[in-house]
This record gives sequence, C-alpha cells and structure tokens, in this order.
Amino acid sequence: MGIEIKTVGIIGAGQMGSGIAHVCSLAGLDVRMNDRDPERLKNGLATVNGNLQRQVSKGAITESQRRDAIEHIIAVDTFDDFGPCDLVIEAATEDEVIKRSIFSALCPSLRPETMVATNTSSISITRLAASTDRPERFIGIHFMNPVPVMQLVELIRGIATEDPTYESAKAFVRRLGKIVTVSEDFPAFIVNRILLPMINEAIYTLYEGVGSVDSIDTAMRLGANHPMGPLQLADFIGLDTCLSIMQVLYEGLADSKYRPCPLLVKYVEAGWLGRKTKRGFYDYRGAEPVPTR
Repeated sequence: MGIEIKTVGIIGAGQMGSGIAHVCSLAGLDVRMNDRDPERLKNGLATVNGNLQRQVSKGAITESQRRDAIEHIIAVDTFDDFGPCDLVIEAATEDEVIKRSIFSALCPSLRPETMVATNTSSISITRLAASTDRPERFIGIHFMNPVPVMQLVELIRGIATEDPTYESAKAFVRRLGKIVTVSEDFPAFIVNRILLPMINEAIYTLYEGVGSVDSIDTAMRLGANHPMGPLQLADFIGLDTCLSIMQVLYEGLADSKYRPCPLLVKYVEAGWLGRKTKRGFYDYRGAEPVPTR
C-alpha cells in the first residue's frame, strides 16, 4: 500500500506550479509552494487567487470554497519547509540540469517516506530519479496546461519506481478530479510525443513559405477542428519549452524527423517566447494579437 497524500510541496510558482497548487488546494490538500524568485512566488499566489475568483464568477465553485482553498496554500522560503510534506512536485523550467540540481538539494530536507515527483513534459524519469536518494519513491506526474481546466494527467514510472509509489500517485491524481493515463518512460511520453512534432511541422510549414501564421492556424482550426491553431498553441506553451521538448525527442530518439525547425530556434534566440514575453508567432503588445509573419 502507498501513503495517503495530505500535504503537497510544489517547487516552482510559474504557470504550471501555480496551477498545481490551485487544484490541490481546491481538493482540500495542504500546499507549500516555493520558488527561488520571491516575486514569482508572490505572483503565483496572486494567480491562484485570481483563477479561483474567476471560477466563483462562473459558478464553478462557491466563495466559501475559494476562501478555504486559499487558506490551504502557504508560501515557503526554503526546502527545509517541505519537511511535513507527503509528496513534493517539481514544476521548474524544462531543463534537466536545473531539475537534477533541485532534487539533489531537496532530498536531505525530506522524511524518508516522502514521495518526490516531477512535472517534466519530456525528460527521462529514470535519469531524474537517479539524482535523488529515493528512486523507488520517484515518479513523473505530468499535468496538462492550464492545470485547472485540463482533465488529463500522465503518470510515468521510472525503472526503479515501486508499486506503492505508483498507487499513491494514482490516488492523488484521482482525488484532484483528474483522469490518469499511463506512459512508459520514453522521450516526451504520450501527449507531447504526438503534439510537439505537429507544432514543429507547422513551424516548418511557415518557415518554408507554404502558408502564413494566420493561414496555418486557420487551416488547422477549421480544417481539423482544433480549438486553437498550432502556432497559437506554441505561443501559449512557450517557444522555449517547445524547443526543449523537440531537442529531447531529437537527441533521445536519434531520428531526423524530430529536428527542431530553424525558425523555432531563431525565435527562441531572439527572446520571442510567446505570450509570456508578448512576442512569438503573434505580437501580443496591442489590444489584439497580430501575426508576426
């Protein structure tokens, strides 16, 4: 039998970390959220409160539920504050070196029985687990973005992940009201193994002059019934994250079909990362997004 998860630590207060904190607190779990940037931690807490208020305005939750959820979240300054946690989820940037350094620094602060998870969208769970002192209690819990809205969570076991860890993670995800799908530990898992090459191909289509940003996104919205076009979606995900995932696929599977489009590389080098920097395949600095090509 796995452990019952009552207190969750979250490392990273960005879009994913704040979203995970949101759904955990709404499910009645105690949440401790940390970020190395105090301003981002403050903004993350504000984001959670704002999104909860939006749910109240739509009638999805009550004002009482919003207040209770906010009371379940506290900001913490150091990893030592994660001592009481049953599960700690890393939701930092999609960079293996950064993630491994986090896990090495984190584990001495945890109880022996505490589970550790990563929200990585592409990196090997087995490799990340090796940077901890508890690979058997390590697992991938990949939430989809935006976390409060998306129903799916991918669970990925590393080679050393034990059954009780998997069962505890599955029960935790179900308590959040999410649906579990299980992936083997291969680069980018299931969703991004399929989704990111499609986005990369859309960028190649733009790069080769087959169509404009608007024509490509319109074609996929109306021709394939996608809720948003692939270039708009890339901006939403973050072009740096898209590039990181494609690099993991390209290096991990050694197949040229996963080569990141040079135009994607150029946009990232320019610092045009999508919505979060106000520029990507669209320019978001005005009242309405405007295609940049």
